[in-house]
Amino acid sequence: MKNLKLFIQLTRLDKPIGYMLLFWPCLWGLTIAYNFENNLNIFFFYLVLFFLGSLFMRSAGCIVNDIVDRNFDKNVERTKNRPIASGKISIFLASFYALILCLLAFIVLINFNSLTIFLAILSMPLAFSYPLMKRFTYWPQLFLGITFNYGLLLAWISIHESISLQPVLLYVGAIFWTLGYDTIYGYQDIRDDEIIGVKSTSIKFKNNPKKILYLFYLVTFLSLVSLGYLMKFNYIYFIFLIIPLLHFFVYQVGKLDIKSSTNCLKLFKSNNFLGLIIFLNLLIGKIL
Repeated sequence: MKNLKLFIQLTRLDKPIGYMLLFWPCLWGLTIAYNFENNLNIFFFYLVLFFLGSLFMRSAGCIVNDIVDRNFDKNVERTKNRPIASGKISIFLASFYALILCLLAFIVLINFNSLTIFLAILSMPLAFSYPLMKRFTYWPQLFLGITFNYGLLLAWISIHESISLQPVLLYVGAIFWTLGYDTIYGYQDIRDDEIIGVKSTSIKFKNNPKKILYLFYLVTFLSLVSLGYLMKFNYIYFIFLIIPLLHFFVYQVGKLDIKSSTNCLKLFKSNNFLGLIIFLNLLIGKIL
């Protein structure tokens, strides 16, 4: 039971917000790609596959992140007790766990068409090099957004075996969504991060965070509006976009207090609800 608890802590399985934020863009891409006049069995089968893939890859990514950042984590109050940083799990054992999780993700992946498999494998170096970005640039959140939302494109390709403007437009919006929520998340550790010398958008825009967050979320919102126009969604879709609009600008940015770790974590976690709302909006656009 002790080893199981350490594994859960290592992979953050006790914190579902991480793999859900990876899963929602996959579901968005699948929703805009799928023809709901067809049999829904394939839709739900792919939904399960993308959920499992998100779960396995996010868990493996957490392990790689903790291996790479173990020396940084020791000096950050929030992360100093993580299994690798605290020495409770060896790097060898953690690497073995990551390998098993990647193998499970690959078993999920081979259920898709060949182009989806190829592009997913092609993205792996990007996914696992993210932890290094905070050493070199103040924009690691941008790199995270590019890799974290890649499943949106894969979901579209899994249905159409090609790419088009609609998923790319939504992908760009999702990237800026990640830029926003991960910047908020980063304010939890800003003091420690500045001391140990890592970089982030949280640090870069610490003097005027709300202004840049408004810009990030504006891009996301406009991508949703443009997508609805391109896909000729019903007017009901545009009416319901008021919910993510209010969540972005009134709740997340309006209530942000970067001096309160509790506040930042609460706002960050609220993006799980937002991911669901956007999925429901897209579903309304497709079926009405």
